[in-house]
Amino acid sequence: MTAHGSVGRSLVALLALMACLSCAAAARAGEVARQRLEVRRHLKRLNKTPVKSIKSPDGDTIDCVHISHQPAFDHPYLKNHTIQMRPAYHPEGLFVGNKVVSQTKTPSMAQLWHQNGRCPEDTIPIRRTTREDMLRASSVKRYGRKKHRSLPYPLSVDPDLLNESGHQHAIAYVEGDKYYGAKATINVWQPKIQQSNEFSLSQIWILGGSFGEDLNSIEAGWQVSPDLYGDNNTRLFTYWTSDAYQATGCYNLLCSGFIQINNEIAMGASISPISDYDGSQYDISILVWKDPKEGNWWMQFGSDYVLGYWPSFLFSYLEDSATMIEWGGEVVNSEPDGEHTSTEMGSGHFPEEGFSKASYFRNIQIVDGSNNLRAPEGVGAFTEQSNCYDVQNGNNNAWGQYFYYGGPGRNSNCP
Repeated sequence: MTAHGSVGRSLVALLALMACLSCAAAARAGEVARQRLEVRRHLKRLNKTPVKSIKSPDGDTIDCVHISHQPAFDHPYLKNHTIQMRPAYHPEGLFVGNKVVSQTKTPSMAQLWHQNGRCPEDTIPIRRTTREDMLRASSVKRYGRKKHRSLPYPLSVDPDLLNESGHQHAIAYVEGDKYYGAKATINVWQPKIQQSNEFSLSQIWILGGSFGEDLNSIEAGWQVSPDLYGDNNTRLFTYWTSDAYQATGCYNLLCSGFIQINNEIAMGASISPISDYDGSQYDISILVWKDPKEGNWWMQFGSDYVLGYWPSFLFSYLEDSATMIEWGGEVVNSEPDGEHTSTEMGSGHFPEEGFSKASYFRNIQIVDGSNNLRAPEGVGAFTEQSNCYDVQNGNNNAWGQYFYYGGPGRNSNCP
């Protein structure tokens, strides 16, 4: 009787365990199916039906999407928006500056996909998002977004807060005035990334509000981000947020916000060629400015490509003006194995190595309240750990205000 009883109990326990395991397996299968569906839906939302598709040599697919079908128009406030096909005003002094720069012209930059075709008029090129791109993100919701608190604090901020974010910077900055735009010519490199969840970028930040939960930011530059793109290519990018990277904004066209008007340049596409250490140097010019008539924030790439605009209603503080401009580099330091990352910033070399070895920003300018492009005054420099990544400001006739920045990350002085 006792033996039978214990066998019966064991059988019940075994059946219960099997039921439990099959429940868990069913729950897991349900979760996988739910994630698949979520990914599929999100891809359908992001990847609009193209007029034409172009396969890039780097493996990307560039979709030529009708200008009025781009992701921006999924935004409820943009349903009846009339696209502004050109800015009402460019900043004063822009074309004068270009003549000066063109005398010391570096070889022209292009995007790799141009080798295999171009997008027709009335379309815009959009890098197609793949299922693999989405699955690398921590969640479908976080795909295409920066982590909260990824901003340089060049002010007297609690140092614990700096370390907590895992992001490091080497920047030049101005604050204390109202700014309506910024410009720079940025040296292009392909820094090495130690781990796929880290990135290295060089960009302009246009900032409004406090460094709290309400920060407004518009950002543009180049980046290497294996997590976002699935490779180590150097790519043109933009970013925006109106709540300190929490719920609003994204990279490139990965959410509704930025309205693109240009059919030649794709956000997030690879830039070619790249600078060589002690060899040929390549740079790109980026200008972001607020159109004084319509109030939208425009972006121009090089001297020929007006890419599009961020409608001012996306922002609170930036609806009026910016309170701070930053130029420079940012990396993620996830401290693999408890050591500083060896992810490089810029060229991976320190500023003192100078031209053709260290990365630079040259001809840095701001747009003032009179819509004039001019040299910034009182430029500060900031880096969290100068033994890992550093910055050095300078000024001369050909380059105006400039700085060298970057570094190798982990080394004997940066353990």
